Amino acid sequence: MRATRLLPVIILTVAACAAEPVSLEEAVAAGKFSVNARLRHEGVTQAGLRDANALTLRTRLGYTTAAFRGWRALAEVENVTAADGDAYSQAGLNAGGAGRASVGDPETTELNQAYLSFRGGETILSAGRQRLVLDNARFVGEGAWRQNQQTFDALTAQDRSLPRTTLTYAYLNRIHRTVGDRHPQGNWASSSHIFNAAYAGLPGGTLAGYGYLLDLPGSRANSCATFGASFSGSAVISGGVRLIHRAEFARQTDHGSSPLSYSASYHSLELGISVPAGSLALGQERLGADRTAAFRTPIATLHAFNGWADVFTTTPAAGIRDDYARTGFNLPASVALNIIFHRFTLDRAGARAGDEWNAQLIRKFGAAWTVMLKYAGFRRDAVAFSNVRKLWFQIEFTR
Repeated sequence: MRATRLLPVIILTVAACAAEPVSLEEAVAAGKFSVNARLRHEGVTQAGLRDANALTLRTRLGYTTAAFRGWRALAEVENVTAADGDAYSQAGLNAGGAGRASVGDPETTELNQAYLSFRGGETILSAGRQRLVLDNARFVGEGAWRQNQQTFDALTAQDRSLPRTTLTYAYLNRIHRTVGDRHPQGNWASSSHIFNAAYAGLPGGTLAGYGYLLDLPGSRANSCATFGASFSGSAVISGGVRLIHRAEFARQTDHGSSPLSYSASYHSLELGISVPAGSLALGQERLGADRTAAFRTPIATLHAFNGWADVFTTTPAAGIRDDYARTGFNLPASVALNIIFHRFTLDRAGARAGDEWNAQLIRKFGAAWTVMLKYAGFRRDAVAFSNVRKLWFQIEFTR
């Protein structure tokens, strides 16, 4: 009986060994191509500036080798092309776009990723230019919304040897930002250390703790040390009803080559319910400030937080508090609708900054195609900010 039970395991093991390349040449030949193409129109109306109309196509081509004795290599290039490059300000790079609203998708052709990795058991080591996304990407992310992805010249180690536990360390040598290589702030020199530990074995969610020690000589004021913890996830209430929750707290100080001297706190709190037809959640995110500087997130994915109009991608000097309500609906024909309302308040001053509505319709067609329509409208309550409206239409192909 025991031999019978072991037989499928033996067969699968032999098949896996037979399928593994026996030479470096075979590993390269047995690799896989990847393709991503994203066509997007972004229209921006902003007080005091001419309208922007950015019709851009992002094309990303990659190749990943098969594993050979634990080793694997990946190379990926990325191109962003605009139908009319002067119909918008390309993050200030093009003279023809002067006076127009800015869209952070400049035309560029870049090496996006190129790294070598080794896997031994439950540990993976990677060296080279690579993506890095931790937790919900609030502090370390790829800036996935922008056409040009943020990547890192880094050495990373990730271990999953302990049950339901992921330990991550990364040394960041350079940050390749979404505004592209041609921008004066497109690349930041770095001597930064990233530590993150996540445990998914608790009832109802994942507990994570982290320390991000960013030393950025290329952007000294953004050098900072952030230590924090989060607990997030969901729990079944009854039937198809789930409670969704997130609680996160962090403290930040100046670090490394920073010319500043400050200490600021952060928290994110969210509570909601999810049912088969959709979800509803209420939350607050606060990026605090002392009298010197505000909490900052220089290598984060920014667009997903504090409103899609991107008014607060740089934290105001007085800090910002974002009180929001988020709803999601699963509509007929596999269409998903999301609506979010934000009320922004300057944290230290307590004054209203403005309100924002966000809405998004998205539908997948098979495994490769996604179509999206998206809106953001920010209305100011403080003269330091501008009224902004943005509308996007996007078609994306991934294989």
